[in-house]
Amino acid sequence: MSWKVPLFRIYWDQDDVDRVTEVIRSGAYWANGPQIALFEEGIRRYLGTGHALTFSSGTSALHAVLQAAGVGAGDEVIVPSFTFIATANAPIFVGARPVFADIEETTFGIDPEDLARRITPRTRAIIPVHYGGCPCRIQEIREIASDHGLLVIEDAAEAFGARVRGKRAGTFGNAAVLSFCQNKILSTGEGGAVVTDDPEWHRRLQLIRSHGRNEEGTDYFSTTAMQDYVTLGYNFRISSLTAALGLAQLSKVDHLIALRRAAAETYRRELHRRVPRCHVPEAPEGFEPVYQIFSVRVPERDGLSRHLESRKILTKVYFPPVHLTHYYRKVLGYDVSLPVTERVSREILSLPFFPGISPEEIETVVGEMSLYYGG
Repeated sequence: MSWKVPLFRIYWDQDDVDRVTEVIRSGAYWANGPQIALFEEGIRRYLGTGHALTFSSGTSALHAVLQAAGVGAGDEVIVPSFTFIATANAPIFVGARPVFADIEETTFGIDPEDLARRITPRTRAIIPVHYGGCPCRIQEIREIASDHGLLVIEDAAEAFGARVRGKRAGTFGNAAVLSFCQNKILSTGEGGAVVTDDPEWHRRLQLIRSHGRNEEGTDYFSTTAMQDYVTLGYNFRISSLTAALGLAQLSKVDHLIALRRAAAETYRRELHRRVPRCHVPEAPEGFEPVYQIFSVRVPERDGLSRHLESRKILTKVYFPPVHLTHYYRKVLGYDVSLPVTERVSREILSLPFFPGISPEEIETVVGEMSLYYGG
């Protein structure tokens, strides 16, 4: 279908084209080129962390960081169910068991009170998610983790550039995972990263990312030396072309965030005025969202979504609860009650949203929502 208003569009300009073209025209080092280290340094500086390492996706980054942290068989990792399924799957990748905690209704992140009830002697780590670009109650989560000697690995896939009282999301825990998938704040089509202040974790991640190969500062494609393989690893690397695109996107990321915030404010103003039955979430004081998506809570959600689809306006549910998927219920046998997660998931709807969405496109969406509800 040709959408009148798509769910998202990727923001790009000539700089994106030029930087990727430069790598192609070099005729060499489309993998392991200098752009990768430059991109990692740019991420590190932007977030203010000690280290940043890129990965092929946010999912591979989650997998790798849990392995680097030594999480494994017999361990439990507390995660939300209101998230993309990769958050919950990652502990399974390393032999651990995901334990679902409920969310709270302001940020849609893990509820610290419910989190505390889920901790057992087997709990090793917590993966809090910054939903849709709004930081969760990460400071409270960090305090609980500290009290119990637990690791915190932030899933900041949707929150690059967000802040809590001036501090960047992704810098509160032992490490954080980023995603550069096509609809994220900073997009390279696919890609991800881990940021951490721990040099030992960073060293382990380097090995895991590249087949467990000990490169000792020497690029595999630039040496005649025989490099040893010292641990289990994977091919989780990004290409030089991906990194070049990341550098271009990073150079304008503050502009992209400003566009998103302006669009969110337009949506908020028009929805309050014209669709009173729509609940627009508000971030807590001191929280600075970046609006990777723009989600609202609405009655008759499925009917509204079908109505908008009939008008060629694409919406999506972010997210159906992970614990209610076939795999977790029928294959893994999960039977857990998460009342807030289930209630929010029945009402949540992500509207078309992207940097550069026009006032006319927002008007089209809001107008059709108003029509549906009899406004």
